[in-house]
Amino acid sequence: MKIIPLFDRVVIKPDTQTSKTKSGIVLPSTSQERPQIGIVTAIGSGLDIDANNVGMQVRVGDKVLFNKFAGSEVKIDDETLLVLRQVDLIAIMEEN
Repeated sequence: MKIIPLFDRVVIKPDTQTSKTKSGIVLPSTSQERPQIGIVTAIGSGLDIDANNVGMQVRVGDKVLFNKFAGSEVKIDDETLLVLRQVDLIAIMEEN
């Protein structure tokens, strides 16, 4: 199934969490935090505010940092995705 977000919404595939600490301690899934970094998999067309189109600042494939409790979590084809608004994105992360 494919998700096509509307307006200024973005679909993100969160980065998978490591289940071990650096020292090798295995963490149960209940103690792991929700990831704040993910890859954009789909974007909407933007939002019209007072007849001015506010375009999207991200593109499909961008690695982004987003607010910890932003968006809605959806499960499609055994894959967990986040759907959130563009304003909930904090930054685009680039490799050096």
